[in-house]
Amino acid sequence: MSEERAIAAVEATGIPYEVTRHGRVSSLAEAAAARGVEPRQLVKTLVVRRADDDFVLVLVPGDRTFSWPKLRALLGTSRLSMPDPAGARAATGYERGTITPFGSTTAWPVIVDSLVSGRISLGGGAHGVALTVETDDAVRVLDARVADISDDESA
Repeated sequence: MSEERAIAAVEATGIPYEVTRHGRVSSLAEAAAARGVEPRQLVKTLVVRRADDDFVLVLVPGDRTFSWPKLRALLGTSRLSMPDPAGARAATGYERGTITPFGSTTAWPVIVDSLVSGRISLGGGAHGVALTVETDDAVRVLDARVADISDDESA
């Protein structure tokens, strides 16, 4: 089961973590409240395709939107896309809405938005499951690149 894979992967890193289980949620605010964090601490993990069978995982604060121009500039490419749900699952082993960089079936490069900080809550491999970790720990164990890759949601 995907949830066990995600939990085993974060456990194997040796970093402190918490698992939160809650029912399905219908909004960012509801998810943040269920996980006991602020909306900015609820971090979305997005799968971005650079080329056929070449992806990056992008972590963005829940209250911000991912910036295509910023990511294209960072990666030095003019073409990026999001896979469909089946493609995202094939790339990570996780269903959309549950994706986490911990335990992805392929260890894709991870890019963390520079505004992600402190205690964060990520997908946990199944709906209603979250992994809470410290950003610095996640960046270190995932060998993640930190960069400005988001915009204000209201922009």
